[in-house]
Amino acid sequence: MSLDALVFKVEQWAYDRNLIEGLTPTQQFPKLIEEVGELAGSIPRNNLAVFKDSIGDIIVGLVILAAQKGFSLEDCLAEAYDEIKDRKGIVVDGIFVKEADL
Repeated sequence: MSLDALVFKVEQWAYDRNLIEGLTPTQQFPKLIEEVGELAGSIPRNNLAVFKDSIGDIIVGLVILAAQKGFSLEDCLAEAYDEIKDRKGIVVDGIFVKEADL
């Protein structure tokens, strides 16, 4: 299934459960953070099943948050990509440092 089709299905699932209009971003955001915490916990344990599931759950949370503000995941990702596409920098001690900050 394509990413577009999956995002559409997630949006429909969320609308059907009143998660987009029935909740606020303030109410939805802690769930996203919970999923990020699960992802963080999976990394040192090398638990690939939880790692993969957590990334999916985070994307679901982001789709819902975006929709709550009238955006699509594509809108948000396109804006972020436009901001980073020409960014240059280097990795220093495991951290990407933008060229402007060097």
